[in-house]
Amino acid sequence: MATYKKRSRKNISKSNSNANLNSTKQVFETLDDSASKTEIFVNKYQKYLSGGVLVLVFIFVLYFSYNKLFFEPKVEEANLEIFTAQKYFNEASNNENNSDSLYKLSLEGAEGKFGFLDIIDSYKGTPAANISYYYSGIAYFNLEKYDLAIKYLNDFRSNDEILSSLAMSTIGDSFIQLNQLNDGLDYFEKALSKANDNSFIMPIILNKAGDLSLFLGKKSKANKYFNQIKDDFPKSKQANIIEMKISESE
Repeated sequence: MATYKKRSRKNISKSNSNANLNSTKQVFETLDDSASKTEIFVNKYQKYLSGGVLVLVFIFVLYFSYNKLFFEPKVEEANLEIFTAQKYFNEASNNENNSDSLYKLSLEGAEGKFGFLDIIDSYKGTPAANISYYYSGIAYFNLEKYDLAIKYLNDFRSNDEILSSLAMSTIGDSFIQLNQLNDGLDYFEKALSKANDNSFIMPIILNKAGDLSLFLGKKSKANKYFNQIKDDFPKSKQANIIEMKISESE
């Protein structure tokens, strides 16, 4: 009859201990192998890694030096140069009798000073050049050069809700003058998205968009714009005759 031989706890414990030692040994061998491979990789590519770090440091130093030694002085110089152009622009805005010649001076410069067009050409990338796109576009609109107004205002960039919406709205007005009415409406709608419910500029643009939509036979769209004036801007100048416009768009 076969008999069951009970293994001693001592032997089992010894067996488990040996297994654990072997497992631990394998882990350390794996770690040593990984470390060796990493060391080989680092030694092999050390020149390239060091070179990469040096390149990053060089780029940072170059960027910092460019800003400090070149770009910042250029910004300050542009801010000084734009003063005369702004002076002529402001005079043109307040002088109906001689506005054309003053707008031209603001664009082209005078008294040995730069105009907005010179600022754009000579100080690209500066805030002064950016705002010069806006001034140039408005000046060209007032000079009835609508294609140039569109060109320069489209190049203007700003986070200011009033300036951004005015730029888009003036592009819309320019397209209307060029008899491109659907393009004009598109830009009025872009202007509305920039205006961000500003109580000064929003009802003006809503009224333009409503009037143009009504003229184009888009009554439902016109009705929406007119009702927005009634609901959101009841104290605005545009709200004075809004009931009549709403009835026309129904």
